[in-house]
Amino acid sequence: MIFVTLEHILTHISFSIISIVIIIHLMNLLVYEIEGLCNSSEKGMVATFFSITGFLVIRCISSGHFPLSNLYESLIFLSWSLSIIHMIPYFGNHKNDLSAITAPSAFFTQGFATSGLSTEMHQPAILVPALQSQWLMMHVSMMLFSYAALLCGSLLSVAFIVIAFQKKIIFFLKNNNFLSLRKSFFFGDMEYLNEKGSVFKKTYFLSFRNFYKYQLIQRLDYWSYRVISLGFAFLTIGILSGAVWANEAWGSYWNWDPKETWVFITWTIFAIYLHTRKNSILQDQGTNSAFVASIGFILIWICYFGINLLGIGLHSYGSFQ
Repeated sequence: MIFVTLEHILTHISFSIISIVIIIHLMNLLVYEIEGLCNSSEKGMVATFFSITGFLVIRCISSGHFPLSNLYESLIFLSWSLSIIHMIPYFGNHKNDLSAITAPSAFFTQGFATSGLSTEMHQPAILVPALQSQWLMMHVSMMLFSYAALLCGSLLSVAFIVIAFQKKIIFFLKNNNFLSLRKSFFFGDMEYLNEKGSVFKKTYFLSFRNFYKYQLIQRLDYWSYRVISLGFAFLTIGILSGAVWANEAWGSYWNWDPKETWVFITWTIFAIYLHTRKNSILQDQGTNSAFVASIGFILIWICYFGINLLGIGLHSYGSFQ
């Protein structure tokens, strides 16, 4: 009973803290950025990490196995993984461009785990024989780490696409200003002199905004590539460890189970992303690779939730049923 009480306390503490972090981010976005509030939000995510860590440790002690046996525990672990990714730039003394992605993702993940699932799924369950293996911690943790990293990297790529296209629109508007500048010569020198100052002010403002957006795009591409590379490495380790485990449990390294098939498709898409991004970054500034990563975002949710929702195949242990 004491373990259940502690779990409830820690989940509520972590969810409350991350809710406050989201409010701080909204305040900085809608009002203006306050350095003290930014530091508080980063410390809040650290506190969230330790709260979820405490929950996982208590669940591990109370259940007698690593807490990855059902969908509820995997969602909490996914939220924990997102908080780790959030802290990487913080401890590296970098500007945390990941916070706009990781904090809301952890918030919605944990919110769905605590409020969207039935109370029966919150209870620790006895492992089925197929899951009673030392490979459980290795395989499932690597897969969830990879999901967290790939989701963050994919969302950064989506943001990259949105801002890149917005940048092209601004360049179009800027070119229109220069067209109006040329046309003004046909309406007389006096009209040209009156409009000259305002045109160049607008051009300077657009140039400043373009420079800022260029820097933002570069940072988004930088973090997207590195986070996806990290997630791809975890995904590869997860697939290999899963193949070894499958051979022990089912007598075959690969069975083309629905989850295995979609994971293989996801791995292929992100391999294409890494290849495309590495070889065409100088030609398209990463736009093509960002489109590939955005496709991978959808595939990850199919792997994680789609198959679990249907509850089919050999990997039906984490289903909603």
